[in-house]
Amino acid sequence: MNHTKRFGALALALVMTLTALTGCGGTSAGPDGSSASGSGSASGSASQAEPMDLSQITDPYLAVSGLAGDETLARLGETAITAADYLYWLDWVIENYLDQFGGQMTTLPWDVQMTDDGLTFGQYMLDQATEIAVFHAMLRELARQEGLTPDPSVAADMDMQYADMVVQAGSDESQVIYTFWGNMLTKDLLIKLNENNDLYDQLQELYFGEDSGSYPTDAEVNAYLDENGYFHVKHILLMTIDQDTSEPLEEEAIAQKKATADDLLAQLQASEDPITLFDQLMNQHSEDGGLLLNPEGYIFSASDSLVGGFREAALELSVGEISDVVETDYGYHIMLRLPIDPAEYRAACISSLLREKIDQERDRLGLEKTAAFDTLDVSSFWDNMQSLQLAIQTELAD
Repeated sequence: MNHTKRFGALALALVMTLTALTGCGGTSAGPDGSSASGSGSASGSASQAEPMDLSQITDPYLAVSGLAGDETLARLGETAITAADYLYWLDWVIENYLDQFGGQMTTLPWDVQMTDDGLTFGQYMLDQATEIAVFHAMLRELARQEGLTPDPSVAADMDMQYADMVVQAGSDESQVIYTFWGNMLTKDLLIKLNENNDLYDQLQELYFGEDSGSYPTDAEVNAYLDENGYFHVKHILLMTIDQDTSEPLEEEAIAQKKATADDLLAQLQASEDPITLFDQLMNQHSEDGGLLLNPEGYIFSASDSLVGGFREAALELSVGEISDVVETDYGYHIMLRLPIDPAEYRAACISSLLREKIDQERDRLGLEKTAAFDTLDVSSFWDNMQSLQLAIQTELAD
């Protein structure tokens, strides 16, 4: 899970939608700004679970893990990671995994080894949750070191939104509380998570803002882009496969496409203004289905999956340089490498720099786990989550 850039989107806003109040299917924003169904997998395995007795629950974290929500599981410097902090993210990473399968999985392979060194699926889920919980704790710890505190308006805004939710639930606060529990949330944790987002913004400004003395220059942003494999390219594509079937065209048709590509390249090489001509020829001849939506070309990074040969050919070009005819499985390409405006990626560069600083401080402090952390059983936690969610679904359906 790559959080280096995406942790800039920590804002959870309000994690519950109004429709969540009719069931236990709230939506929570993940650490990368994506959405994950708070209880989507319950339909897959909750039917095999026995519902908990909600009247006996005062602490949802204790109910699903045997650990009180305020129990300290680990420390970074003077900042604690509580069971509530950790179990929210453990629920999130498991739900996020299940979402990849459309909620169709009914069991999870907790004990299956994923790596040669014996890492099981269950341990992998625990490790992923630890990584995210540690990141949030480090925001708090760095803020403490720098004397930063959350803007009071964050808690005030959450109070107002929470009150609105209660009103929209027919003034039945228990509906809101139960819906939160189904996502391993409480009102206090929701406020804390949003305060973390505010602290993230404050730390970025302190360390890398315009007045910090470390505001990334264009050269530094460009270096960040190079390190992460970003490039901007336009291309003229003449396809050698059928767009509907993806089957290769007849040899004669392929030969004609190659001849056309060679002719277009010759025109560009003979032109006094090849950049302007490139756009004209691209608009006239390119068979790229994304052209209308991307008239200024594409910006790719190292994480993007591209047809074999395309990335390599593009990266061989200097900015402003036009390639020879490049053949891939899709057809014949003529590429034009374009510059990237550093201003558009300065925020991503700053996020990366802050993550590096957080990682360095984390390594210096070291994560100190308590004995309570080692008592966590991910399989038992998940079984209990299904029982809790089933009880909440039943309660909210009445």
